[in-house]
Amino acid sequence: MINQFDIKPNSTRYLSLDVLRGLTVALMIVVNTPGNWGAIYAPFKHAAWHGFTITDLVFPTFLFVVGNAISFSIRKLKDAGDTAFLLKIFKRTLIIFGIGLFLNYFPFIEYNNGELVFKNILNLRIWGVLQRIAVCYFIGSLIVYYFNTRGAIAISVIFLLAYWAILYYFGTAGDPYSLEGNAVTPVDLALLPAKNLYQGFGISFDPEGFLSTFPAVVNVVLGFLAGKFIKEAGNNISTVSKLAGTGILMLIVAQIWDTYFPINKPIWTSSYVLYTVGWDLLIISVLMLVIEIFSIKKWTYFFEVFGKNPLFIFALSGMLIRLIYLIRIEAVPLGSIIYTNLFVSWLEDKNASLLFAITYMLLLWLIGYVMDKRKIYIKV
Repeated sequence: MINQFDIKPNSTRYLSLDVLRGLTVALMIVVNTPGNWGAIYAPFKHAAWHGFTITDLVFPTFLFVVGNAISFSIRKLKDAGDTAFLLKIFKRTLIIFGIGLFLNYFPFIEYNNGELVFKNILNLRIWGVLQRIAVCYFIGSLIVYYFNTRGAIAISVIFLLAYWAILYYFGTAGDPYSLEGNAVTPVDLALLPAKNLYQGFGISFDPEGFLSTFPAVVNVVLGFLAGKFIKEAGNNISTVSKLAGTGILMLIVAQIWDTYFPINKPIWTSSYVLYTVGWDLLIISVLMLVIEIFSIKKWTYFFEVFGKNPLFIFALSGMLIRLIYLIRIEAVPLGSIIYTNLFVSWLEDKNASLLFAITYMLLLWLIGYVMDKRKIYIKV
C-alpha cells in the first residue's frame, strides 16, 4: 500500500507491482464507501464470519504490497547498518500507527441529540487498519532483515501453526473459532478496556487486534519474498508460471486447511493468510503477463495514480467521506442529500449504492491525478 520505501514513483520496470498497489487502493475505496450499507452487492461485502469474498482480499493485499515494497529497499537499509535500519523502521511504524489513531478520532466532533460535541478521546479505538499495517511492517521488516529466505519462511510457518494452536486450545471448547468463543478477544481485553476495541460486531471484538496481527505479519513476509523473487528472476514467462503455480498450490492447501481451521478474516486465520497470498500471487502473475510480457500498458496509468500516493489517498478517502456526512443541511447529512438526489432518484438501490462508491473513488482518483501531474508525492 505504501510507496515511501524508496521506490521511485515513475518506475516502470516493475509496473505490475505498482498497478497491484493502485488496484488495491481503488477497490478499498469502493468497498469502504457505498451509498447505502444496507444495499450492497454480495461481492462488495465482507463475509459475515467464516468464508471469503473479493472484499476480504483488499486488506491482506495491502500487507502483501507493503512486503513487495520492502524487497526493493532492503539492500539500501542493510547498507545503512543496523542502527540506521532500526531507527528508520521504528520511526515509520510510529508515524503510520499515529496516523491510524488520528483517523480513528477524526473529525473530533459528532452529533449527540442533535448538537455537535467533542468526541470522548478516552473511548478512542486503539487498533485499526493503519495500526495493523504499522505493526506488521515493523515485525516483517525485522524478520526479512535479520533472517535469510529459509529463516523467514520458517518463522512464517511457526507463526501460522502457533496461531492455530493458540486459538484451538485456548478458545471455547467446541467452537474455538466463533465470534464469542475465539481466544483473540480475551487477549485484547487483557490489554485494553472494552470501550477501546471495535464494537461493530455487536460485542467488544477487534478484527485488527493484537493476537491476530501475528498471522497478518506473514502476508508481509510472503509479499517480500514474492517481490524478492521477481527482482531476482526478472520479468519472464518462467517467473510468471512459478508465481502462478505457487499461488494455485497455496489456494489448494488453504482450502484443505479450511476444513479444520476455517478461512476467516475477522480473526485472520492461518488458512485465510495462505488463501489471500495465493490469490495475490495469481493476480500479480496475470498482471506481469499482460503488462511486462505482452507489453499492454495503456490502461495502467489509472491505477498508477492511486499507487503513487496510496497512504495519502487512503487517509483522505476516510476523512472526506466523514466530513461529507458530518455537514448537515436542515438536519440532513450532506452525504445523504447527494446520494438521494444524484443516485437513488434514478437507480435501483444496489446500483445507486455502487455508483456512489465508484463516483467517490473517481473523485479521489482526480485528486491523485492532479498530485501526480504536479509531482507531489506524500511519503512517510
